[in-house]
Amino acid sequence: MSSLFPTIAERLARARSDLRMGMGVVLSQDGAGILAISAEAVSTDRLTEMRNQGDVTLTLTSRRAETLKIRAYDGDIARLALPRDAGVAWVRAMADPADDLLHPMKGPWQELRGGDCSHAKTAIQLAKTAQILPAILYIYLENSDTFARDHDLTVINAHDSTHLMQNAHALTQVVHARLPMTVSEAGRLHVFRTNDGSSEHYAVEIGSPDRDQPALTRLHSACFTGDVIGSLKCDCGPQLNAALAAMGQNGAGILLYLNQEGRGIGLANKMRAYSLQDQGFDTVEANHRLGFEDDERDFRTGAEILKKLGFKSVRLMTNNPAKVAKMQDMGIEVVERVGLKVGETDQNRTYLATKAKKSGHLL
Repeated sequence: MSSLFPTIAERLARARSDLRMGMGVVLSQDGAGILAISAEAVSTDRLTEMRNQGDVTLTLTSRRAETLKIRAYDGDIARLALPRDAGVAWVRAMADPADDLLHPMKGPWQELRGGDCSHAKTAIQLAKTAQILPAILYIYLENSDTFARDHDLTVINAHDSTHLMQNAHALTQVVHARLPMTVSEAGRLHVFRTNDGSSEHYAVEIGSPDRDQPALTRLHSACFTGDVIGSLKCDCGPQLNAALAAMGQNGAGILLYLNQEGRGIGLANKMRAYSLQDQGFDTVEANHRLGFEDDERDFRTGAEILKKLGFKSVRLMTNNPAKVAKMQDMGIEVVERVGLKVGETDQNRTYLATKAKKSGHLL
């Protein structure tokens, strides 16, 4: 095959973009597969055309299904036959919990069970990596490759794409350069890209950390609201600043800045979660109502960056035991957990209490 053909990673990047714009994506395996479209972005014309092509199924995560009192027969997903009178507004209301309390969605539901649901699970995983609501409309295709060519649609191999998304912590270093900072003039920024084409992540070296000694390290997930505009709803900004200051005072350290906004669900979904919190739900409940797990982040990425930079052990600045465990699992020794108890406000006190109670943070 010509090297000019797109790789699996490149097709995945196309598929994410297509889903975000409301276009269909074909997931294929051995010539058969599904046409998948985002429930939050589907148009009336495309929904009508899907119906013309076959029976339409709506797939939700088991978390969203639990909120709607739908039985999830397929483990982490639930499948519903789309009602004949269901329009775009109904589909979006099933996917988005914004109006659940005002206009509760009610059955009876025609839940589907049995048969191969692997393509549907891959489509949900793809939606999550595209950082849209994890709700997918799809139809079965007997000749999926031909259908994709006839309709000029992106087609991805379902099995290979699933494997690549599950191993998205694999990284390539793109570039690094000197970067003087307020906490240290001896700074250096490293830029990494995931091999599935989804994100870039950054490592900031403060000073010249000794690769043979445990490096003072902060594994920090991007938080636009806290890090950039001073949100009082979380402690992320103060944690970031405190970690950098400590590294500057120490003379050396590593800040891993991972683009996993909103516990990995993206800024748009994070704002949806904030709106749900205004309705009285805590941060974990809000994520579940949106269809996500408590935490969708992949901390393996941080361990992979440390390995590529030559570090074997760290003094990890975190309140989250899950980060410590994942570093250990990935072969990075955590010789000390350094607490970061900063940034509590009147506005985030309940949020911090939820992190301690439901996510095990040591606060």
